This record gives sequence, C-alpha cells and structure tokens, in this order.
Amino acid sequence: MGKTITIDPVTRIEGHSKITLKLDDAGHVSDARFHVTQFRGFEKFCEGRPFYEMPALMARICGICPVSHLVASAKACDAILAVKIPETAAMLRQVLNLAQMIQSHALSYFYLSSPDLLLGFDSDPAKRNIFGVLEKNPQDARDGVRLRRFGQQVIETLADKRIHPAWLVPGGVDQALTADKRDLVLSWLPECYEIVGRTLERTKQSLEGFREEIRTFANFPSLFMGLTTADDKLEMTDGVLRIVDANGKVVVDNADPSTYRELIGEAVEPDSYLKSPYFKPAGYPGGMLRVGPLARMNVIDGIDTPRANEEWAEFRSLERGAVLSSFHYHYARLIEILFGLEKIDQLLHHPAILSKQVRAHARPNNFEGIGVSEAPRGTLIHHYRIDENGLIEWANLIIATGFNNLAMNRGILQAARHYISSQEIHEGMLNRVEAVIRSFDPCLSCSTHAVGAMPLVVELRDAGGRLLDRKAR
Repeated sequence: MGKTITIDPVTRIEGHSKITLKLDDAGHVSDARFHVTQFRGFEKFCEGRPFYEMPALMARICGICPVSHLVASAKACDAILAVKIPETAAMLRQVLNLAQMIQSHALSYFYLSSPDLLLGFDSDPAKRNIFGVLEKNPQDARDGVRLRRFGQQVIETLADKRIHPAWLVPGGVDQALTADKRDLVLSWLPECYEIVGRTLERTKQSLEGFREEIRTFANFPSLFMGLTTADDKLEMTDGVLRIVDANGKVVVDNADPSTYRELIGEAVEPDSYLKSPYFKPAGYPGGMLRVGPLARMNVIDGIDTPRANEEWAEFRSLERGAVLSSFHYHYARLIEILFGLEKIDQLLHHPAILSKQVRAHARPNNFEGIGVSEAPRGTLIHHYRIDENGLIEWANLIIATGFNNLAMNRGILQAARHYISSQEIHEGMLNRVEAVIRSFDPCLSCSTHAVGAMPLVVELRDAGGRLLDRKAR
C-alpha cells in the first residue's frame, strides 16, 4: 500500500515549513511537496498607511534580510515621488544592500549549510550544526562568524542599527556618510578578503566529493532570472531584468523592472501559503524560474570587479550552458560575497561618496510605484498603489523564495526519488532531501509569519494511517 513520509519542520532554514513524501506500493517516491505552513499577510497589514512609512514598515518583514525590503520599498516610493535620487544616495544604498548580502550569505553557508558540507550529510545530527563545525573545523566556524559580523557592522555603521534600520527613505537615504565611518569599513576589508579567498579554494576542492549530490539536488533545466547592468554585468540594487534558459540562451533582455507584470504571473497551490511566480509566456507550471545566486551567475556576462569576475568565469566552466544543479548555490554565494567586498571597496573610494546631497524631496506625483532589487535569495518586487492622500490602497510583494517555489518542489522530488526507496527511514536520506531546500536558502519569514519552534518529527504511515516508523530529533 502507498505510504507518506512527513518531515515537519524542515530544519536549518529561515522560517517554518514541512515536506511530504508519498511512496507508491513498491516503496518508490511518487510525489514530493514543500509546504509553507504560516500565513503571508504583509500586503494587507500596510493598507491605509502613508506611503512614506513603507520602507521602515517593510524592513520588519524579516530580521535576516531587512535591507532588501528597505531597498525595494524605497525604490517603489521613489517611483511614486517620480524623482531621481542623488548619485551618492544610490551608491550608499548599494553599499548597504551588499553588506546585507554578505552577512546573509555567510549565515547560509557557514551556519546553515556547512554542517553538511564540512561534517557530511550522514554525520551525527546531534553535532551537525555550527557547534559541531566549531569543534571539528574551528577556523571555518570563526570565518563564518567574522564574515557575518562584517556585514552587520557595515549596516550598523551606515544606518545606526544592524536589524531593521530606517536609513533608506523615499528619495534617497536619511544621512550622509562621514570620512571616519568610511575609513572604519575599509579597515575591515583585508581580513574578509582572506576569509572568502580560502573558503572558495576549499569549496572548489571539495566538489569532487559531492558528485552524487550535485547530480540530484534540483539538477534540471529551468529558466533563470536576475537583475543586470545595462551591459549585462552582475547588479544587486538597480538594473534591468534578464532571463536565460537552461542552455544560457537569452529569453528576455534589458527589461524594465516596472514591466514585471508582463513577464511574471503568480499562482497558488492548495497545500502552501507560498505563491508560485512563473514566466507568463511559458505558462504555469512550465514557466518555472530560479532566482538568487545561482541564477545571477547564469544570467550575467561578467562581473565588474576583477577577482569575482575570475571566479565567475571558473564557475561557468562547470557546464557548457547554464549551471543547473542547485547544489552550486553554495559556490555562487561565495563568489557574491567576494563581489560584495570588492564592490564596497570600489564605492567607498568613489570621490562623491561623502557628498552631503543624499536625498531628493518631493510630493507624490504618481499613484503607483514599483521597486525591484536583488535580495540575497533572488529578485524582490514591491508594488504599491496610493490614493489622493498618499495612503496605501493596495500592495503586492513577490519574494525571491516564491520565485524558487516550483523549483524547490521539483528538487525535493528529484532527490527523494534518488535517495528514498524503502520502508525504513534513514536519517541521512531525509537530511539530503532537506538539504535541497537549504541550498536555495529560503526565507519564509519574508513571505509568512513564523511563531515559536517545533521539534523535528518524521513519521512513516501506510495508506490506512497505520504508523510504520517514527523518528524524532
């Protein structure tokens, strides 16, 4: 008889979710679903609020990537004001967004995924965490803490708060950068360059040992989307949308982000509160998109910082077309950390970075505004409409994790079919299915609210509901 395995909750991710695996009569996986189990409500919460409050309100969506929401929200408000923000403000927004990307990627790689990568997917689950990494590889654990601390310190130095800063405002930023703060940030960079350099080398050397995971962790053709510069280089804060297919062929190029509704549709499934955006011309679910570090490495033609560009070229040599395995999200994050360090270095040496002109002032000139930026996990869209009093009438948020929803579901199905084929539950098998989700680094708090904590309980039941096996941790 058919059976169901439930992993509830998925561990070492941001937020709460569960995975359901259905086995057929022969014990083979016939279906797999990633369920996001909390309600997503920020679009309704903000209705009736003044539009200029939106950046600070939207930063409260998440404590891991508040700056991404600040950036996208502030850009949507810029569009409502119909202003072009000062050059210095645009650069300072870039620095803040890159700092958040660095700290978030460090959290994902070192805290959440390195226990698998450094200790092994089949290692003791009691030690398969950052403390286990600290015990076996103390340098790696310290490196992760330092890189994350750097990103948070930069955010605090510029915006006065590490979490939920309100420094980004409609029209620019709230306060100019001082020379002392600039020099302090620059003084931290050499140590961080060393850390990411040795981590990249170790990661590249280890890839041969993960051939099976690379082959089975969401490794399939899909579309990839991200922002690029006008000349198709890596861009995190401003830019145009680009979509490529599995062969690396450009499907959409230089698309104005404000036209996203022509490109992106949104679907919902009955077993999840997470939306499933897709590429409209290809339909649903055929228009499956992936976003985030892997997608950004696939959609660009280069990186405008030298060391990261060299690493990107080596990364792209993994495949003849686009790099398809979602296992390589980990590798791509390290390249983006290196890019972030180099780009912050460049921006802080720009002659205009200390200008006092950091905000454009205006009253609303449009009733609608769209802001798009790259969050650590991928493309983020904020879309607002206001009334004649400047109050929010309607808001739509498309979160990067949502873009990856279809790929995450297909990815756990691929991994489960490869690793699970018997009635007995092996913890290492289930950990690999979870690890597919961790490779995407979903931020469910961005799209839902999670309250409290739950232990992991895995139950194997037959079609009649009879308990066959149970594991807890």
